[in-house]
Amino acid sequence: MTHPTTCPTPRRTALLATAAAAALLALAPAARAQAPAGTVNLGVAIPAATHGFTGGIVWWANEAKKELEKTHKNLKVTIKTAANAGEQANQLQDLVTANKINALVIFPFESAALTKPVQQVKGKGVYVTVVDRGLTDTSAQDAYVAGDNTAFGKVPADYIAKALGGKGNVVALRGIATTLDNERMDAFNAVMKGYPDIKLLDAKYANWNRDDAFKVMQDYLTRFKQIDAVWAADDDMAVGVLKAIDQAKRTDIKLVFGGAGAKGMVKTLMDGADPRIQANVSYSPKFIYDAIKLTAEARLKGDKLPPTTIIPSVLITKDNAKDFYFPNSPF
Repeated sequence: MTHPTTCPTPRRTALLATAAAAALLALAPAARAQAPAGTVNLGVAIPAATHGFTGGIVWWANEAKKELEKTHKNLKVTIKTAANAGEQANQLQDLVTANKINALVIFPFESAALTKPVQQVKGKGVYVTVVDRGLTDTSAQDAYVAGDNTAFGKVPADYIAKALGGKGNVVALRGIATTLDNERMDAFNAVMKGYPDIKLLDAKYANWNRDDAFKVMQDYLTRFKQIDAVWAADDDMAVGVLKAIDQAKRTDIKLVFGGAGAKGMVKTLMDGADPRIQANVSYSPKFIYDAIKLTAEARLKGDKLPPTTIIPSVLITKDNAKDFYFPNSPF
């Protein structure tokens, strides 16, 4: 679900990323990524598993490696995980020089800091697919694969509006101030404009974090005596919201809609264990698996991906929840 893991890049990280980019630029033509004809040597650069969503990213990337290498004997997948933008930029250099990749799938740790390093990789003849967190210069990529952030906001809004019969009080918990969060909130608001009898009481940032969401929800519960539904735009935040509601012993809230299809929330939905959890919206870290599979299979055929591929975000209900339940994934 596209969760940034750090604050904006510090100066040192930026310098490290720039240095790595310069090193890539300095590579002699003879060092350009090469592999035997018909062989795809695919590098995967992703953030380390610092929280649930990125844990899912790492798990799904390794699932893709295992399944695709078993199916395609002329495919090699090398996965690198990074704790910060500078480390990821250095790993790109290693993937080119040591692993001699001819294709790259990257989930950028940060957009700005990774744009130049990725640009240098592409300049060495490597096919580049960027996933989820876009770069600041799209000429640095051949393809872009992401979840549908507009649907991520629209699907919950549609469901909540219909569940409330077009009338009631709603509060929202946003993620971190990013373009993707803006897309989600804008889509949610666009739906709600069609329901003048639904009042959005407030929409505060809770940083995709259950502890922060607990505090934000406590504030809402203190300030608002009647809340009919909550949109917590992430399942981790929904956990914090439910905890705050239970602690306050409030019974007015009939619906809590999270997002991204975390396995705990999907299991609750499947089992009908909490009447407040009636639906969810998909935005699985599985899109890294999809991006790796799409890229590998296209390159094995000598094909390219479309410039942009959006993985649909769809409504999850009890009826289809089993299709979105991945018990072995950390997320």
